[in-house]
Amino acid sequence: MSTPSARTRTGLVVAIDGPSGSGKSSTSRGVADRLGLRYLDTGAMFRAVTWWMLRAGVDVQDAAAVAARVPELEVKSGTDPLAPTIEVGGTDVAVEIRSDEVNAAVSPVSAVPEVRAWLLELQRAVIAEEAALGGIVVEGRDIGSVVAPDAQVKVYLTADPAARALRRAAEEGGTDVAATEQSLLARDKIDSGRATAPLVRADGAAHLDTTHHTLDEVIDQVVALVDRVA
Repeated sequence: MSTPSARTRTGLVVAIDGPSGSGKSSTSRGVADRLGLRYLDTGAMFRAVTWWMLRAGVDVQDAAAVAARVPELEVKSGTDPLAPTIEVGGTDVAVEIRSDEVNAAVSPVSAVPEVRAWLLELQRAVIAEEAALGGIVVEGRDIGSVVAPDAQVKVYLTADPAARALRRAAEEGGTDVAATEQSLLARDKIDSGRATAPLVRADGAAHLDTTHHTLDEVIDQVVALVDRVA
C-alpha cells in the first residue's frame, strides 16, 4: 500500500539492476508502491523499440538498418507502479512486447548504440520529471552504471539460474524450464558482453540474492536501504 508522505522524498531515485528473472520488475513495482514513488521499466522500452522494428520489417540483425530507423521512433512509458503502460506511436503494446518474436529479437536491437543513446535521453527525461515531483524506482540492466549513476540507492539483484528459469517459465505460462534457463544464460552472455552499457554491478550498488527470499522479503530489504538515505 502506498504511503502519501513518501512523495515528499523529492529527488529520490532508486536504481535496480540485474539479469532476467532476478525479480527486478516485481521488486521495483513493489518498492515504488510501498513508498509512494513512480516506476519506470526500461526493459519494456527496449522491447517496444524491438516490436516497432519487427513491425516495420527491419532486419534486427543489421545494426545499421536498425540505427537508420531510430529517428522515426515514438515511445511513451506510463509510471504508475500498479498499472505501468508502454505505448509506441500512441498504441498500447504492453502485451505484444512479451511475445516470443520480441524475446528473440530484443538482444540485438538493445545492443545498437543509436537505440541505447535515444532511449537514454528519453529515460533520463522521465527520471528527472518524476524525481522533481517526489521520486522514482527505475529498473533495467544499466541504470546504476549509466542511466542514473547518481541515484541515491543502487541495487543489483541476482538469483541462481534455476530459480530464475522457474520464475520466467511461470510468467510465460509454464514453458519448458530447461529451455528457459538456457535462453536466460544466453541473454546474460549478450548483455554482459556488449560494448555499449553492458550488464554490470554498479559502483556502490547493494547486492541482493533473491534465490531463497520471497518477494515481500526482497521488497523489505530494498525499502530498508531507501530508508537509510531518504
